[in-house]
Amino acid sequence: MRVKRGVTARKRHKKVLKLAKGYSKSRRSSFRKANEAVIKALSYQYRDRRNKKRDLRGLWITRISAAAKINDTNYSALIAGLKKSNIELNRKMLSEIAVSQPKAFAEIVKSAK
Repeated sequence: MRVKRGVTARKRHKKVLKLAKGYSKSRRSSFRKANEAVIKALSYQYRDRRNKKRDLRGLWITRISAAAKINDTNYSALIAGLKKSNIELNRKMLSEIAVSQPKAFAEIVKSAK
């Protein structure tokens, strides 16, 4: 008995075309072009979820470094001092304190010196 695949193919095509919503020209309407675009977009999405973590860490370090310079030290000396004095604050929290509470950050720098 012959198997007709129309239903399966239609379902698969609709799924891809739904993901391609918002694309322009044939990338939205043609299954083949839409499929290529969606595969590429999903690979970028996967990659950039990882790169986001890298970028944010760089931002935190830049903020800490700028705040450390205001308090007459540099980033590497500050981090080394924090490690020596057993202050366990991660870079995310340090940057938040540096931006939102400069006086508290100055106290942390004093204790790290």
